Amino acid sequence: MKFFKLLLLFLLIGEAGIAQKYSNEFLAIGIGARARAMGNATIASAQTVTAGYWNPAALGNIEGEDLQIGAMHTEQFAGVAKYDYLGAMLPLKSANRKIGVSLIRFGIDDIPNTLSLFEADGTINYDNVVPFSAADYALFFSYGQRITTNKGNLFVGGNAKVIYRQIGSFASSWGFGLDASALYTINSWSFGLVVRDASTTFNAWKFSLTEQERDVLSVTGNDLPINSVERTNPQITLGIARQFPLNQKWSLLTELNAIATTDGKRNTLISADPISMDIAFGAEFGFKDLLFLRAGINNFQKDNNLFTEDFLTVQPNIGIGLQIAPFRVDYAFTDVGEQRNQTYSHVISLVMDIRRKRKL
Repeated sequence: MKFFKLLLLFLLIGEAGIAQKYSNEFLAIGIGARARAMGNATIASAQTVTAGYWNPAALGNIEGEDLQIGAMHTEQFAGVAKYDYLGAMLPLKSANRKIGVSLIRFGIDDIPNTLSLFEADGTINYDNVVPFSAADYALFFSYGQRITTNKGNLFVGGNAKVIYRQIGSFASSWGFGLDASALYTINSWSFGLVVRDASTTFNAWKFSLTEQERDVLSVTGNDLPINSVERTNPQITLGIARQFPLNQKWSLLTELNAIATTDGKRNTLISADPISMDIAFGAEFGFKDLLFLRAGINNFQKDNNLFTEDFLTVQPNIGIGLQIAPFRVDYAFTDVGEQRNQTYSHVISLVMDIRRKRKL
């Protein structure tokens, strides 16, 4: 009860003030090839260290007392943008409690700075073009634990996250926020609840421009940026998953997620202001817990062109996974851009169990 009272308090605090739409949107991309292949429908079935990102409460549902490490790398938009993840999970003295840490980086490197391209006399000097990087970082500290119930198992957890964003030497920001989550399992069913940015997440931006850079922006008709605070509103995701044993060798896991954003009208399945809603669905066929075939759909959007009426688009995803103890290798083929442009990317992730020394 205290957990849900605290969650309600966070939501009420988050409604004060004005938030920017799509703030910290790099955190909505998703980590882990398993989740990406299932359309990011995984908050009720997160099974590895990646639960620290998807549903920290699910960390308490991971069996074993071993250290677990996860990593992912993907390049998007023809290799222009790089998205990387590194995480670790460690059980505490009590087997029902686990902690995790996750580091995410989304960046574009070697961007040419052309603000000083022209000399004072108007001539072009390419030697003045210096590359810079624009990168977003997020550090998650996760906790999950099991709470015994009369029927089934209840898990609760949360994240404390620190966000750092930098655009060359021009701008940088620090941010902080809290996530809250819960997971309930009974028989073959799992139910998940995640409130991202439950406390709202605040990013304080600081801009550092030279006088020459300010003059160039003014002459070219650009607004001069000022120090400001960017706020991210809560996002609520509900998930339901079920495991179906097909026979002695094959099994099927399905999950459906409903995602509600609270930062204004978005192009989603249900578009309204201030709350918009979308859904995601994923399926995973497992063969002897060794081989996994996955598919999912998400990112429902309304589209149109000059020759037809409005129509609905959806993002398809597929992938495969292989368990080779103590390694789990996953691959996903997913569209990260607009569906009409078919901007597909290859996502590869790895999870490794490191056995702890047992006392004799």
